[in-house]
Amino acid sequence: MVKEISAKQVAELRAKTGAGMMDCKKALEEAGGDFAKAEEILRVKYAAKADKRAERVASEGLIESYIHFNGKIGVMVELGCETDFVARTDDFRALAKDLCLHIASARPMAVSKEQVPADVVEREKRIFEAQAVEEKKPEAMREKIIQGRLKKFFEETVLLEQKFIKDDKVTVGDLVKALAGKTGENVQVRRFARFELGAD
Repeated sequence: MVKEISAKQVAELRAKTGAGMMDCKKALEEAGGDFAKAEEILRVKYAAKADKRAERVASEGLIESYIHFNGKIGVMVELGCETDFVARTDDFRALAKDLCLHIASARPMAVSKEQVPADVVEREKRIFEAQAVEEKKPEAMREKIIQGRLKKFFEETVLLEQKFIKDDKVTVGDLVKALAGKTGENVQVRRFARFELGAD
């Protein structure tokens, strides 16, 4: 027998995820009332929807900025979407603000893996290969070890691959996809700039 889902549970899940009421109710029913599982179901659903929209042009959006309280770190982010209607929503603005805070704290070097300069990737591969040799790892295993370390390098230095500073169970990419799924639009982090006083 399916457990009865209360309106309070639906409202709670909606407040946490920002998903529609019917989506929240269906996710809770599918999860048998398990809140964490329902949240995961919504994340997967919205990520799949976002992937389908990734080809559409995101020519609207906003530029958000953040100056750290000590005045020594500043960030600007360009977040794109398809319509100015979505760009004006609280959720869109909140994501842009969160991205600024995350970038100030996590210091990514690029938005996506594709934007990391090829010479940087090659340099890291050479370092990882030298480390594997130094550690006397079997030759047959070295390529797998190098790829694993490269993946970790991207998770630490690429914005969309980084764990979100406010919730390390999700990546920044997951957050962007969740908003894309919720709004029904292609949402993209176009670019960012991070300034730190005295840093190169």
